[in-house]
Amino acid sequence: MAQLATAKEDDAAKAAGRASGRKPFRLSTLMSIVGTTPMILTAVGVFVICILYSFVLSFTNSRIFPAFGAENFVGTDQYARLWSTGRWLVSVNNIWFFGLLSIAANMTAGYLLAVFMDQRIRAEDLFRSIFLYPFAMSLVITGLVWRWILDPNYGIQATVRGLGFEDFRFAPLVSADTAIYGLVVAGIWNGVGVTMAIMLAGLRGVDSEIWKAAKIDGIPTWRTYLFIVLPMMRGAILTAFILQCVGVVRVFDLIVAMTQGGPGIATQMPAVFVIQHITDRSNVGLGMAAATMMLLPVVVLLGLQVFVQWRANQAKGKAS
Repeated sequence: MAQLATAKEDDAAKAAGRASGRKPFRLSTLMSIVGTTPMILTAVGVFVICILYSFVLSFTNSRIFPAFGAENFVGTDQYARLWSTGRWLVSVNNIWFFGLLSIAANMTAGYLLAVFMDQRIRAEDLFRSIFLYPFAMSLVITGLVWRWILDPNYGIQATVRGLGFEDFRFAPLVSADTAIYGLVVAGIWNGVGVTMAIMLAGLRGVDSEIWKAAKIDGIPTWRTYLFIVLPMMRGAILTAFILQCVGVVRVFDLIVAMTQGGPGIATQMPAVFVIQHITDRSNVGLGMAAATMMLLPVVVLLGLQVFVQWRANQAKGKAS
């Protein structure tokens, strides 16, 4: 009944609009505006205003509490100090190393798993749930599980030694040279499932005529997947890539749960640097400068996504 009343009111609005020569204002439009206003206000308040607030704080010498007095503004001093801080430079190097390894492994393994799932195997739903399960878990839980697995007293090393191999050594987290590899393994375990799901959706979206044409031409299946289907999955690949990049930039829980940034500062990451300077080190200004630097790659990625979508829309417009 409510829908019928709304439809009648919309029809009345259209008739009134036609009579007056103005564009009619529909009641459904007003309801949509009212319904989305809280979410719009939340998004603007939480994201836009908070980002601007953090950006302004990065130009101050705020310590424990924000300080906006004229004497507190120090220009770009916090950025200069940031890039001369050894801990931050180590964090940047680590995030590049961790990001390149984990993203490359996640994209490759995710696509291979998607190809495996695309073979219409039995119990596909079960395997999909198993692969996606790590992504559904908290990164803290993931980090704790892998810390125990890689712990020399409880994990793989202790198990193998219990089987009689007394000289076996496998404890990457206790060494500054190998600790980051343990983080990479945990990151891959957490992210490969969702990459597989996105890639599988892309594979299932490929026109079946492509497969038929490839079979008629006698193209091997592996070449079809690699050289014909994969380039057609640009949207799925870009989505998975951006999701992985954003996950790398904001990685925090995994580091805290597994290594606390150690041994020493061997596994320090930008997000850990920001939190430690805001809380433990009481240097809000420097922490906000680091947070602003973390925002830059995210903005670049979003700009890249918008550009790719714009190019795709332009291509569709020319084709039609």
